[in-house]
Amino acid sequence: MDNYIVSARKYRPSTFHSVIGQKALTQTLKNAISSGKLAHAYLFCGPRGVGKTTCARIFAKTINCLHPTADGEACNECESCKAFNEQRSYNILELDAASNNSVDDIRQLTEQVRIPPQIGKYKVFIIDEVHMLSTAAFNAFLKTLEEPPHHALFILATTEKHKILPTILSRCQIYDFQRITTADTVEHLQYVASQEGVAAEPEALSVIAQKADGGMRDALSIFDQVVSFSNGNITYQSVIENLNVLDYEYYFSLTDTFLRNAVPEALILFDKILKKGFEAQYFISGLSNHFRDLLVCKDPITLPLLEVGPATAQRYAEQAKQCSNEFLYKAIELSNRCDLNYRNSNNKKLLVELTLIQLCQLTAAKNSQSEQQPTLQKVSPAAQTVPQRSSSPIQNAPTEQKKTVTTNATVASSAQTSTGTRATETIQTDKTVVNKAQLNELPNNQHPAQKPKPRTIPIPSISIKKPIIETKEQVQETRKDVDMNNSFSEEDLQKAWIKFTNTIPTETVLVNTMRTCPPKMLNATDFEVVVDNKEQLDRLNERGTDLMQFLKKELKNTRISMHPRESEKQEKHKAFSQRERFDLMVQKNPNIMHLKDKFGLELA
Repeated sequence: MDNYIVSARKYRPSTFHSVIGQKALTQTLKNAISSGKLAHAYLFCGPRGVGKTTCARIFAKTINCLHPTADGEACNECESCKAFNEQRSYNILELDAASNNSVDDIRQLTEQVRIPPQIGKYKVFIIDEVHMLSTAAFNAFLKTLEEPPHHALFILATTEKHKILPTILSRCQIYDFQRITTADTVEHLQYVASQEGVAAEPEALSVIAQKADGGMRDALSIFDQVVSFSNGNITYQSVIENLNVLDYEYYFSLTDTFLRNAVPEALILFDKILKKGFEAQYFISGLSNHFRDLLVCKDPITLPLLEVGPATAQRYAEQAKQCSNEFLYKAIELSNRCDLNYRNSNNKKLLVELTLIQLCQLTAAKNSQSEQQPTLQKVSPAAQTVPQRSSSPIQNAPTEQKKTVTTNATVASSAQTSTGTRATETIQTDKTVVNKAQLNELPNNQHPAQKPKPRTIPIPSISIKKPIIETKEQVQETRKDVDMNNSFSEEDLQKAWIKFTNTIPTETVLVNTMRTCPPKMLNATDFEVVVDNKEQLDRLNERGTDLMQFLKKELKNTRISMHPRESEKQEKHKAFSQRERFDLMVQKNPNIMHLKDKFGLELA
């Protein structure tokens, strides 16, 4: 227990070659050492845990090495290297600027600069967190930093370069350290796990690397924490449980509910996530990243941008095939908008729930159209072909339909009435409907006009699998809808108008247009809609058919008609400023100006 050392210290790089993720910087420093072209001041800046202080120590040890290797590394065998490794070297001094940030501390530092090194060529001063120095300390340090003794070399390290005075920056060679990639972090964690005899799943190490956010020190600290939790067997489940990370499975399940338009299931899953203690904003941010990863899987070119394990990457690839690009674009937009509006929302939970409902409705229209699409059936040819008329009796008038289905007795009685001409037309129609084969079977002494056969109603494009009685009922139902003529008020029209906007929540332009431009009744069946611009008019015309079908059904009137138009220039109201409004008031009543001058009033 006493000999235990955390992984961040135990596996701290001791050579340039062992530094992770900073190959360009380490190669530059090695070349400078090999060529003997060393600056007097260096500034190492970058995020936490990326190797700034480590590289400063390696650099300080290497330039004082008495027998450096051919590739620019320290030998670790000379007296200078041994003194450094045993932490007894007087040539390398580290100063914490967070606790030594005054002018007096800088004065003591400048006094130590004058003392030459005991072993080696250089005396190196490593000042960590240099941005914590006060302005007075910076100014006191300027002269020494600009023209130090030939044996003195300064290495400044900071995470916040913008807080350092420009006069300090101009005197240093600046090295910007980058964040360590997820792949490099996972690779190093696998090496550490193999050295420690720990079994680790690639998916688990990938989660640790993402949690570290580019810092190797953070990744190793999390690694030690998870090892203690899992007793040397790091699994994906143990990592997400210990680090309180939301499982990928929730995002995959939610995406499936979005594709199925299952709103209740989505809300239940969101409630489960909240009960696990996760913040709603953390969830919606993760959902945005999930949609982004699905979009990345769509194209092989962008696959390197997916920073997950191989098993999770396979899940992403399978689900990405089920999602269209249009769905992913709109989903990313909705989730990102929710993330932006989360902080300013009064009811944050409701905001996220509304976003989930909108996500479920993205594919609702497409799914409903596919379900309502009729199945085409092939009609087999009948044994006896019935000639079709260009105009069916069903389409002419209700009275004509009744006459075509009457019996022979009815036709005979109607022929003897005063409407002889109409009865003759009916009989002539019957002659075209009656099958020719039936006419040939009649006796010679019998005339079709005297004793006609029962007539048949021609039904165009009807499948033989459906009985004619069912088709008649459908025709009667259709005529019932066509004949609807219910009266309604302008208020009823506007209520149905707003109700239609609830069916198209994703069409923002059209919804805003319908809410700001209510319809006005012209007469009992016609109404007018005045919009502000051509774009609104185009959107309204595009959905005009669906809108009218909805209004006819809601108002139970099939005779209504819409007349949209763009407003004229004189109809558009100008937004006046306070000064312009005051001038208009003065034009109408000049006494207002006298009142203003008398009391010394001024416009706010």
